[in-house]
Amino acid sequence: MRAILAASLLMASLVHGGAVAAECPPGALGVARTIVVDPREHARIGAMQYNETLPLNDREVVLTFDDGPVPRHTGSVLETLASECTKATFFMVGQMANAYPAMVRRVHDEGHTIANHSQTHPFTFSRMSVPQAAAQIEGGFASLRAALGDPDAVAPFFRIPGLLRQDSVEQYLAAHGVMTWSVDVVADDWTHINAAEIARRAVSRLEARGKGVLLLHDIHEKTAVALPVILQELKARGFKIVHVVPTAADRPKTATTPEQWAAHVPERGLWPRVVVTDMATSAPALTVPSPASFGVADPSGLAVAVSLVPGFDQAPPHPGEVPPPPVAPWPRPNYSAPTAAGSFAVPAAQNFQYAHVFAGPRRDTTGGAERKRVASSPANGVRAKASNRPAPRVTSPFGGSRTASPPRLFGHQL
Repeated sequence: MRAILAASLLMASLVHGGAVAAECPPGALGVARTIVVDPREHARIGAMQYNETLPLNDREVVLTFDDGPVPRHTGSVLETLASECTKATFFMVGQMANAYPAMVRRVHDEGHTIANHSQTHPFTFSRMSVPQAAAQIEGGFASLRAALGDPDAVAPFFRIPGLLRQDSVEQYLAAHGVMTWSVDVVADDWTHINAAEIARRAVSRLEARGKGVLLLHDIHEKTAVALPVILQELKARGFKIVHVVPTAADRPKTATTPEQWAAHVPERGLWPRVVVTDMATSAPALTVPSPASFGVADPSGLAVAVSLVPGFDQAPPHPGEVPPPPVAPWPRPNYSAPTAAGSFAVPAAQNFQYAHVFAGPRRDTTGGAERKRVASSPANGVRAKASNRPAPRVTSPFGGSRTASPPRLFGHQL
């Protein structure tokens, strides 16, 4: 009788996945509740990229793991989850499932959700054609179903490798009844940080957001080391774990409202930020400056002469030339104290010191072929690449003189 009872308990643990309740240690994190979702009604979730995410209450977390399985590290992750009697969703790569089918079956038998993460995990989904993406998606599903031996054991959930989304791929997934998963919170465990930092980022970001879908990777040893710390911290801070499964004939969807699926922006200022403005406020208007704006504290009358920057309107005269009459600097006429309906005077071109375009030093107008012929002539006694004529001096229209630029070299110079 005892043998029969023990066998029954063992069979129940395999059927329902995970350890039986008696094996859970006191105070284990456990699973607060299970959400049953219909991918046909909510095709895309994850606040990092989409307008919808899972309908979680405050202090609820969904654990997800990508890129596995890898027996050594995935096994360690499973042991940690079992020690807390909690469940997660594993987005597996098809070729990894082909390599380690026994580990895929173990993950499923322990009660976790098996989901698809493509066949070979390419980082090109954002620029793939739909047929190329379909081959990766369907290949991943086929490999996972073959490893489990049961088509219904794989959830119609898909996470795009690298989260490199595009509309056409998501439309393909939705048309085939597959829910695209993004994330709410990342722990950056794929970067060059240690286990302690992974745990710190995961917990602090969940604390800041208040809830969410957490992304981890079960192919890294440092993630397996960080996971016990993450779970202990979540338990100490009052977080609960939620398990997500798809609808089935004997498993109706969880009743929710559309508002629960909305990816609400937390008040703590995490991305995406929304700036709320008061639409009743009148449009801002610039105030016309007064003489005091230019440093004139006590004007003697209504007309005040104001000069901002001295300029010029024409080139300085050459020696012997008669200078033109001076032109008063801006503003012309004098700036008057504005009335209540005052307006700015329209500036002239001289205000910007570009009233005229002055002719610069005259350049040699000899044709290029002629210059090359003269420069390469043996009669000149010079090399073919340059002329030995002394560089002329030119006079600047603004005073002074300088040496003209050296003649251009001809022929190959590199």
